[in-house]
Amino acid sequence: MAKICQVSGKKGNSAMHCRHRHSAWKFRAPHKPRFQQPNLQTVTIKTPNGKVRLTVATSVLKSSEFAAVACGLKPIPKAWLKKPSYNI
Repeated sequence: MAKICQVSGKKGNSAMHCRHRHSAWKFRAPHKPRFQQPNLQTVTIKTPNGKVRLTVATSVLKSSEFAAVACGLKPIPKAWLKKPSYNI
């Protein structure tokens, strides 16, 4: 499963992990590459055609646009229904 939000398109971010050592410059903290993943949740939304399961970032869950779709005020955009991919 791709770790990408189906609504916003958020995906992982490449970063450096820096561990803090409380000592001299001789024992400098090592910097290692790491990957920061978005906080994804699986949400089920009821539609007239049935239930739809979406993988959504938690920051999107708080948005007013997603709330309008979840409570039925707006229809689900077709772009949300596509499965995410990394386009490799």
